[in-house]
Amino acid sequence: MKSSVILSTVLSALAATAAAEQHVFQAANLVPEAVEAVAAEAAAPVAKEQAGTKPLALDSVLKTLGQSLQGVNEETRALWTQMEADFPDVVSQLTFTTPPKPATKKPDSAYDFHVSSDDFKGHKLRIKQPSSLGVDSVKQYSGYLDIEEEDKHFFFYFFESRNDPANDPVILWLNGGPGCSSMTGLFFELGPSSVEETGGLKYNPSSWNKNASVIFLDQPINVGYSYSSQSVSSTVAAGKDVYAFLSLFYQQFPQYQKLPFHIAGESYAGHYIPVFAAEILSHKDRNFDLTSVLIGNGLTDGKTQYEYYEPMACGKGGADAVLAEDECEKMRDSYPRCANMIQSCYNTESVWTCVPASIYCNNAMMGPYQRTGKNVYDIRTTCEDSENLCYPQMGWISNYLNNKTVMEELGAEVDTFESCNFDINRNFLFNGDWMKPYHYAVPHILDSGVPVLIYAGDKDFICNWLGNQAWTNALEWTGGDAFRAAKTLDWKLDGEVVGTVQNAGNFTFLRVFGAGHMTPYDQPLAALDMVNKWISGDFSFSA
Repeated sequence: MKSSVILSTVLSALAATAAAEQHVFQAANLVPEAVEAVAAEAAAPVAKEQAGTKPLALDSVLKTLGQSLQGVNEETRALWTQMEADFPDVVSQLTFTTPPKPATKKPDSAYDFHVSSDDFKGHKLRIKQPSSLGVDSVKQYSGYLDIEEEDKHFFFYFFESRNDPANDPVILWLNGGPGCSSMTGLFFELGPSSVEETGGLKYNPSSWNKNASVIFLDQPINVGYSYSSQSVSSTVAAGKDVYAFLSLFYQQFPQYQKLPFHIAGESYAGHYIPVFAAEILSHKDRNFDLTSVLIGNGLTDGKTQYEYYEPMACGKGGADAVLAEDECEKMRDSYPRCANMIQSCYNTESVWTCVPASIYCNNAMMGPYQRTGKNVYDIRTTCEDSENLCYPQMGWISNYLNNKTVMEELGAEVDTFESCNFDINRNFLFNGDWMKPYHYAVPHILDSGVPVLIYAGDKDFICNWLGNQAWTNALEWTGGDAFRAAKTLDWKLDGEVVGTVQNAGNFTFLRVFGAGHMTPYDQPLAALDMVNKWISGDFSFSA
């Protein structure tokens, strides 16, 4: 975890330059201290005029990022210039690529299957059949997609359905970050077993593979058990890699090709999934189809969602207020400028507009809440373990996945497993990915006939239900008017109301009562009912 020594200095300057509160956005699935350090670096100057040395021109950093100052508005230019003047020394800490992740490639004999394809030259799939770990009794596979020319190696872990794998659908699960392993989803939320403090496994009767086969994929590269000497810093680039993985997976396992296929994920997957779905749909000759997508507590449309941090923190989202009125007022006053900056990012998608938008908005709209010490993933609790995303179970999972016996059985080739790679997070931030308008892909997905479920645990703060509900209503698409006019109805499980649902056609918003950011962890029965209804085609949750 990064030190916060630089933080107090950086944030005091940010308060002067951006009139912002003195904390930063904890992006979905990241601990506060790490993101504070990332934001500190992002706020660093790129000149040394005050230090009496030769200035490092803005265009030198722009050249590194492959960007241009042409067309950047004066407000954005002034913001960056002020940051340079206030912090002449921190720029040396900026990096824009991920260092190689130490790994040792195993011999081919360590894997049971090897798959290649003329359609994806230079791509190969290596697959094992782990059997001794006891994660589940169903058929399971683990291994790597290798993109040899780019030295990329993506790890996956697949579990067949406990019910009827020959006919049940397939779900791809993605955690967010950006930079966090989908093994978190497997062992903490919705997989066949969870990890106990002793290092043992506990069977999960509410696993999502109860009625579906599930793939857990570590992406982008250098996340979890995945590794590379290269870097990926954009959602679009990551989408092309995921499409290649899926194509080779279905080539090796043609028995699953004709089954319904769904992509599900949470947090920063609100960025990933719209882009990944659009990438899949762009390939007309693909060997698998896309049935639907599910996004849980996602960050998808920042401009709309950031407005709802204040009401969620100030008692208007179904949970008690955690901030005093003066802090709430500051957040409300800050939003118009935040919205303007995000709109500039939407208009240009330039690093020089998108990065300042992240810095300003994350400080202004998130800082007051983070200073309280509350859990950003669950407004009802304090942050119990800041070293492990506020949940000690995350540390148990890391210990388990660093066990040499476990790594050998799964075929893991990295030296060390980390639940989140903060270098990846920084790459995405510095390249402007965090604020880009990936929700623009959702209308295309809907109009292509692919159903979209947006669900949100209503005790999450970081990607709260108010913001998610708001962007689904604001979305412009052919069925938008019908969706906005749709009544909000109760969603019931065994006669008990467990949430509310708004639906029109193939678009659904679901509020999950009593769940935080990780809905399957907090409400496993409701989450299982949700996914079972959805994959059965019940988009209105009326049954």
